[in-house]
Amino acid sequence: MSSTRRTTESAPIERQEKLPASEDVTEVAPGIYRLQLPINLPGLGHVNCFALEDSKGFTVVDPGFPDPGTAQALADRMAQIGAPVRRIHTVFVTHSHPDHFGGAGRLRITNQADIVAHEHFTTLFNRDDDHNHDVELEGRRSNDGFDPARFADALLGDGPIPELPTRRSPWGGTFPFPTSDEITWMRAWDDDGKRGFVDNEPNVRVADHEVIVLGGREWQAVHTPGHTGDHVCLFDPADGILLSGDHVLPTITPHISGMTHSRDSLADFFAALHKVAALDGVQLVLPAHGHPFTDLVGRVDAIERHHVERLDDLARIGADIGDASVIEFSHHLFKERSWGAMAESETFAHLEHLRLAGRATSRTVDGQLHYAIER
Repeated sequence: MSSTRRTTESAPIERQEKLPASEDVTEVAPGIYRLQLPINLPGLGHVNCFALEDSKGFTVVDPGFPDPGTAQALADRMAQIGAPVRRIHTVFVTHSHPDHFGGAGRLRITNQADIVAHEHFTTLFNRDDDHNHDVELEGRRSNDGFDPARFADALLGDGPIPELPTRRSPWGGTFPFPTSDEITWMRAWDDDGKRGFVDNEPNVRVADHEVIVLGGREWQAVHTPGHTGDHVCLFDPADGILLSGDHVLPTITPHISGMTHSRDSLADFFAALHKVAALDGVQLVLPAHGHPFTDLVGRVDAIERHHVERLDDLARIGADIGDASVIEFSHHLFKERSWGAMAESETFAHLEHLRLAGRATSRTVDGQLHYAIER
């Protein structure tokens, strides 16, 4: 996740997505329960796991991280609606970020649960030729060096933590995951959590516009790339309910990734915003972070304006600094506390959008992409 937006010039709105996970469970629609699970990520304090009830038990959407603490929180919240965790028979994952897919593999191990995700869903841990994570942009491929087998060995082992290759990005930056501290934290998980984290391949995949029955409702899958290439929302046209994942959030804007298959992930994101805004009869939006809300079109407009302003900011920055690397642009676009791989990834996505629109040019200098804004 990245930048936030103010609705007025005078006072910032409450950033709902940062709020800590409440232990309270609410029925947000008949047979749909909101379970807030704790996470600790920049700008985020919880993930909404939605439990959809049917005659056989429950489908859960985005069950959080796979660690024992999150698993216990899920069990405690399920108990509030009189349902043991063993009644979860299906997991739907909106996209390939660990605060969303992390607990899916655990539930497959413990419950033999089905894992449902978009047809292009992939993670760093289970990618293959059909669902790989590398990016190719006009001959520039990210040779990020990540080896799923070596990661699994490091995570499941009990000896000294081996040094893993540094991941490389298409623009010449580096990605720090996984660090030795992160592997140390993950090694403290129980076996179900660790094994589920590296073995979470979906056994059911959905395509755009496909209809799937979950929780006794017919949901239309809506492919919404941008935040990730495999992001998918669920729309119930009968009751006008949209499970929006991270695509549309109530008070912050989702990170736009420069590490997708797309040549222009920002253009994909704009198109996907327009796609959900055009859905007929949306009455309630259930986001993956923050509170449920009703004004989908208003939020789409605000999020799009934010990114248009970000493009204008980059144009002004480029006029000041001239030809510069993605990392340099990101340091001018983001505050210092946000510097790093996420800021660089979003900056790269916006710069590529400008280049493809004819508003910027790029060249490689000492292994790093440089951009110059056209005047």
